[in-house]
Amino acid sequence: MNAVKLAYAVLVAAAVAIVAVPAALAEERKCRESLNAVTVDNLKVPRGATCTLNGTKVKGTIKVGRGATLFATNIKVVGNIQAENHERVVVKGMRSRVGGSIQIVQGGSATIRNVKVKGDMQLFENDDAIVVSTNRVDGNLQCKENDPEPTGGGNLVEGNAEDQCEDLDV
Repeated sequence: MNAVKLAYAVLVAAAVAIVAVPAALAEERKCRESLNAVTVDNLKVPRGATCTLNGTKVKGTIKVGRGATLFATNIKVVGNIQAENHERVVVKGMRSRVGGSIQIVQGGSATIRNVKVKGDMQLFENDDAIVVSTNRVDGNLQCKENDPEPTGGGNLVEGNAEDQCEDLDV
């Protein structure tokens, strides 16, 4: 009987130890050159770097750093694309999908073309050319205080096109 109790105690202790082990954290990959048809958890384009993506899948978020450039074609992003104080962001391609939102804030130029965005697209306080054309945005398309104002058209916006974006949808 003692052997059964001991075996039971060992099994309970092992189960507690397994539950107590924290889940692995998602890794963040830094991109300074190019990635093709690979899958990564999260992606960061570091300060001043240029990253080219083609057919890349990102399970989490893409973050574009200060002075950095992102060229992305036919990508799949489960989370968001976030760029702040960037140099340039280009996301295009009929197979490009963003499961969250796109936020392009206080940076340089951006081109978003032929992208399906499940969340919102927010373009705020950028100081270079912003082109937004032929996208499908399931949320809102918001443009505020960009100089010059964003250009483009042919976007299908399920939510509202607000402020400077009012003329960019169909």
